Amino acid sequence: MRYFQLFIFYICLYSCSTHPLEMEVEEMEIEEMTTTYSYLALGDSYTIGQGVNQESSWPLQLADSLKAQGQIFLDPLQLIAQTGWTTTNLINQISAVQPEKHDLISLLIGVNNQYQGGSFETFKNEFDTLLETSILLSTLEDRVFVVSIPDYGVTPFGMSNAPQIAAELNMYNSYMEGKCLEKDIPFINITEISRNLGDGEMALASDNLHPSEFQYSLWVMEIMPVVTQLLN
Repeated sequence: MRYFQLFIFYICLYSCSTHPLEMEVEEMEIEEMTTTYSYLALGDSYTIGQGVNQESSWPLQLADSLKAQGQIFLDPLQLIAQTGWTTTNLINQISAVQPEKHDLISLLIGVNNQYQGGSFETFKNEFDTLLETSILLSTLEDRVFVVSIPDYGVTPFGMSNAPQIAAELNMYNSYMEGKCLEKDIPFINITEISRNLGDGEMALASDNLHPSEFQYSLWVMEIMPVVTQLLN
């Protein structure tokens, strides 16, 4: 009887405890579910979130949204961007900073080339350079994506010249999309979002030129599936 009681005791002890091997497997499964990637965002005022808090910019909203899913963490997140930058400015700053390679690279540039009336040929050459640089800065060549230029012609700032702005930005975006297609790099078109929202409620920041936090959140909804696919 005594031996039988001991036998029952050990059976219960074993069944109520987690086997070390099972614990190790569970820990491995959790680690596999969450992965951390470094992220470098290249651009201009649209990348830093001019007119809103930096936490409301689309790169940081992207990081927060991916983190909320519990599978992808973007850390560290480095921005090389500044209001007013053209492709020339961005190239010069990348050369000065000499950033390390990152797991994910985004590029959104060109609005200031158009706004300042710069040469479209210069833009094309320098965009090509920036795209190649983005590829070189990526730990894997296929972890680069390009975001289109939003249409500021729908804002109070640009409404007086809206048709010309729209036509020229279409030309810029069309060129970038074609180059991305050649290199099998995702081109994410958020231009129509900016046009659909126009200068309506919640569309713009307090400067009545740059996107609002809400508009950036709509950009992120377009960007997230692409980034998830790139990283997975």
